[in-house]
Amino acid sequence: MNRLVPALRQFLAGAGLVALAGCNLAPAYHPPVVTTPAAYKPIEGWSPAAPADDAPRGPWWTVFNDPVLNDLEGRLDAANPDLQAALARYEGARAYALQAKGGLLPSAGVQGTALRNRQSADKPLRGTNQPDNYTADQLNGVASYELDLWGKLHNQWRADKALAQASDEDRAAIQLSLEAQLASDYMQLRGLDADIALLTQTVAAYRKSYDLTRRLYAGKIIAQMDVSRAQVQWNNAQTSAADLIANRDLMANAIAVLLGDNPSTFTLSPATANAQMPAIPEGLPSSLLQRRPDIASAERAAAAANFRIGVARAAFYPSISFDAAGGVMSQGANPFKAADLFWALGPSISLPIFQGGRLKGQLAQARAQFDEASAHYRGVTLNAFKEVEDNRALTARLTQEESFARDASAAAQQTVNAANDLYAQGATSYLDVVTAQTALLQARKDAIDIRTRRFVASVGLIRALGGGWSVSGDGAG
Repeated sequence: MNRLVPALRQFLAGAGLVALAGCNLAPAYHPPVVTTPAAYKPIEGWSPAAPADDAPRGPWWTVFNDPVLNDLEGRLDAANPDLQAALARYEGARAYALQAKGGLLPSAGVQGTALRNRQSADKPLRGTNQPDNYTADQLNGVASYELDLWGKLHNQWRADKALAQASDEDRAAIQLSLEAQLASDYMQLRGLDADIALLTQTVAAYRKSYDLTRRLYAGKIIAQMDVSRAQVQWNNAQTSAADLIANRDLMANAIAVLLGDNPSTFTLSPATANAQMPAIPEGLPSSLLQRRPDIASAERAAAAANFRIGVARAAFYPSISFDAAGGVMSQGANPFKAADLFWALGPSISLPIFQGGRLKGQLAQARAQFDEASAHYRGVTLNAFKEVEDNRALTARLTQEESFARDASAAAQQTVNAANDLYAQGATSYLDVVTAQTALLQARKDAIDIRTRRFVASVGLIRALGGGWSVSGDGAG
């Protein structure tokens, strides 16, 4: 025993040095290369600027300065079931990474048994003096440590850690998507509120026109056709208003589900649009996309695939572990004497000789998975640029359209005023009045719809950029 201790120390010291000198068989990792411009292409109509961006992630929806939206977004993060499921998936991935990290350290445990046994009289090789019944008590400890000579365990841990990070980015991507969906639905609901308010006013105005034509017809001043036209116009406006109310109910139900509420009990009072259109600067740096969670997730998945190549390569080399066990085993009434001690100590080695191509197949699969992950990363990045450019162009064009719509609405109002004056003087038919009023209603509705689309496009751009921007340290985003 005295000679064993120094030998054991020498073995452990040598094994530690070998483990420290172990190599890493994973390829040197570099994120997949995607050629990106320094900034997005300029769009006519936007004033140039070069904002400094610190890539913040936070309550980006506050740029709209709408207290109701702020409250809804806060409720979504706390109660949305899809977000809670994504968080649970991340916690599971992180726990899996912790399991892999445990493989880097020695494992140890204690075992114990207290058995009463009876052996068969016909047991082969049973001695004549052996009792039929006997006690077997045992208490021992076991320890094991695998030397990570080729980096297999470290690469497995790195791969699982990268996948946990990817899962966290997936959670962030789902959160950003849900937040953007809620903001988009909210903007559309407020647009419907504005449409309903417009139609409510229009229905009241058309009812007055209908009542006027009835009085004029009763006085035999106008033809019955004018009364019919006024009634058709009034009824059509009522139909449009009812359809808008139904659409608003559907949008409110969608918001309720996002918030984890029951649509049967959820209410959101009608209100005029309180949101402010955010000023979107030109010259946004393309580096903003680096904070998009879906891009970060794709990059982490590529890193994990790279580390798994090292795991597959290490499988071709010997696996060495050091095992130890020791304790006491007793049969009699006086258990755990010095003579009952036992121990086992020594290294073990496993070397693959012939695997029928299994290891080569695993290595080829790991390399193919890395190629797939790299291609996926490039695809996600390119699609992110497309989403940004789409929403930038849409936002810019809608800004121009809204200006045209306001001018059209003002011109249509002048036409209605002129048509009413002429009709009151008997210089024109009621058909001209109806035509002018219909054009005014459409122009005002177009202006509302275009503004709503601008809000939705702004939400889409913020989402595409990964959650807003910050200009000159103003903290927006």
